[in-house]
Amino acid sequence: MNRKWFLIETAGLFAADQLLKTYAEQNLDKKEERKLAGPVVLRRVHNKGMCLGILSEKQTVVRYLSLAAAGIVTVCQAVASFGRKGFWKKQGLALMSAGAWSNTFDRFARGCVVDYVGFKVKDPKIAEITYNLGDFFIAAGAVVLSLCSLFSSSKKKKEEVERIEEPEQIAEE
Repeated sequence: MNRKWFLIETAGLFAADQLLKTYAEQNLDKKEERKLAGPVVLRRVHNKGMCLGILSEKQTVVRYLSLAAAGIVTVCQAVASFGRKGFWKKQGLALMSAGAWSNTFDRFARGCVVDYVGFKVKDPKIAEITYNLGDFFIAAGAVVLSLCSLFSSSKKKKEEVERIEEPEQIAEE
């Protein structure tokens, strides 16, 4: 697949998350919740920290950690894009880049990350957590990369076993 596709995908996913964040900012009041579908609700939350508000009192640190992480993922995506193989690896990195840059952009442009998707569940601690599409992109990309790593390592082990067994078969003949 053309390497430009993954850059276009990253930009499109980034734009989609930014549009939804803007929608939440303009159309949802701070304490308002709108039922979307099933247990999914829309609400507007400003997260000044990292995941679950970690380091919210150190926003400058959070900004630069976010920038560093987005940069690292982007470099990995750029390096992977030059290879001919690795569709799923490129897909995972595109997802992670889109989410990382969307949240990093928010931190620098808005001073916080806008989260807008929550879930009405019985556990009040889980029900309090609010996400954005960027968070889902990062999680999905991590799952895809983990599966790629898992399957490529098992494939390498299989090839290694086959390489070891081949000389023995030749010697027996």
